[in-house]
Amino acid sequence: MTNAEQLLWECLRKKQLDGYRFRKQHPIGAYVLDFFCASEKLAIELDGAQHGTAEGLAKDAQRTAWLEEQGIRVLRFWNAEVMEDIDGVLGRVWEALDSPSQPSPLGGGSKRKRTRVGLMQVEWEQLLTAMQSPRIWHLR
Repeated sequence: MTNAEQLLWECLRKKQLDGYRFRKQHPIGAYVLDFFCASEKLAIELDGAQHGTAEGLAKDAQRTAWLEEQGIRVLRFWNAEVMEDIDGVLGRVWEALDSPSQPSPLGGGSKRKRTRVGLMQVEWEQLLTAMQSPRIWHLR
């Protein structure tokens, strides 16, 4: 996993984001999603520099189109965006989770009441400091 993936996983794991369960490196079809919330059919993809090329953008567009055909919403973030603004990234993930993927024919939206309480339970400064240190470290 990249540093950005490790940082985001530390925030998503163990239902820390409003009780939603995410899986990392989740296979689906011919693809492996960086992160996936099955209950909300939400994929989160983190992109490095190779995704900024014409070829990378074309492959990502094809992948996203296929996932959307399967009913999966896709959020994409640059690795640098995760490292520099994790709060903003988590806010956008939370907003996507808070928006129902398909409106209920009966109305009323989601049955789950969502709040921002406990949105982020990671000590950001400690985590970022640990990730920037030259020593090798692992997540618990």
